[in-house]
Amino acid sequence: MLEGIIRESISKANAKQLKRDGYLIANIYANGVENVAAAFKRGDFARTVRAKESLAFPIKVGDKEFNVVIQEYQLHPVNGDVVHVDLRVAIPGQTTNFLVPVRTVGTPKGLKNKGVLIISKKRLKVRGAIENMPANFTLDVSDLDRDDSIIVRDLEAPAHCKIMDREDVAICGVIKAK
Repeated sequence: MLEGIIRESISKANAKQLKRDGYLIANIYANGVENVAAAFKRGDFARTVRAKESLAFPIKVGDKEFNVVIQEYQLHPVNGDVVHVDLRVAIPGQTTNFLVPVRTVGTPKGLKNKGVLIISKKRLKVRGAIENMPANFTLDVSDLDRDDSIIVRDLEAPAHCKIMDREDVAICGVIKAK
């Protein structure tokens, strides 16, 4: 379980000091839950997110425990480090929109025909309860030839969930290399 600290002050000076000390600034919120300003050790947070088995993961801030989902994150423009993260509390039974990551597996056969794999949607918006959410959408791209793509309508939504993105949007595809 990832453990963090509650920020006493939400001032800019306090945030800068925490970042210098190796902390990641986070906001924790949900419908019907009081907002919590928190901070996590940057390395611990990254390890926890990479090792998670499902969309939600447990955290402990102060004496409170939450099951949270990453809602949004901000990256540093120069070095690409995560600077700030918004965590949404996953309340069981509550229907909400979640951003589910997309993973691709396989090597497209279009790469041999001078093509390049382009992933245009890294996360898909899915509406449902947290217990019905998949950890990610895994797409097999090995059958994609040049000028082929996988579209949102090609995916099957999990039980009791609905994909909220437009049906005619391409998730990934193989295009001609320049």
